[in-house]
This record gives sequence, structure tokens and C-alpha cells, in this order.
Amino acid sequence: MRKFIEEFRAFALRGNVMDMAVGVIIGGAFSGIVTSLTDNFINPVLNMCTGHEMYSLQDAAGFVSSFLSSVVNFIIMAFILFCLMKVVNKAAGLGKKKEEAPPAAPAVKICPFCKSEIPLEATRCRFCTSQLPEEE
Repeated sequence: MRKFIEEFRAFALRGNVMDMAVGVIIGGAFSGIVTSLTDNFINPVLNMCTGHEMYSLQDAAGFVSSFLSSVVNFIIMAFILFCLMKVVNKAAGLGKKKEEAPPAAPAVKICPFCKSEIPLEATRCRFCTSQLPEEE
């Protein structure tokens, strides 16, 4: 049972699964903004243009407040997801910076005559065939 839980944890905390989950939640929250924009701005404008309904100033204020409410809901949802992802990444160890390996010793040197890269052990440049000075 313990191995099953560890496998599930590894699966659930993989980057692809978490990214997809965040995408679905943000997409759902954003669809609320699109629905509100359609219901509160586009439909009333179309209704006024076609003469189906007439709206008052009070109706327009209600439309704006409803749209702003959906925008604020989206921002709150995005902030909560951001905080949740920070906690999940920290718990999974993804937030830690990886220690950089020390740079490897160079495997090539530069020919002083033609400025080409040649192996460190070379005594003669393969490009310009110059005899290389001995280095100590």
C-alpha cells in the first residue's frame, strides 16, 4: 500500500499533471469572465441595436458591477492557485535551486598562430601546421 501511495504521489506531482490541472482550473475561471462579458456587455448592446430591450443607466451599472465581480473572482482564483503551486513545489522539492557542477577542465586550446581550437595534447596545429610552443 505504501508503494502505491508513493507511486501516486510521484504521478500527481509530475509537472505535466500539475500544469494540466492548473490549466483546467484557470480555463474554468476565465470562462466565467467570458460569460460575464457576453451577458453583461455584448448582449445588451446587441439588444439595444436591434430594438428588443431598452436598458437604463441603473441596468448598465449592474452590468458593470457583475463583470467586475467575475474579474475579481478570476484574480482571486489565480492568486490561490499560485500560492497552492508554491506550496506543492516546495513540498516536492521543485523550488530548490540545483547546485551547479564545477566547470569541466577545457579539452582544447587555441593555436597562437591561426586561433583555431586544437586538442590539449597536440604539439602541432592541424590547421596551420605550426609547431606549438611548449607549455608548462
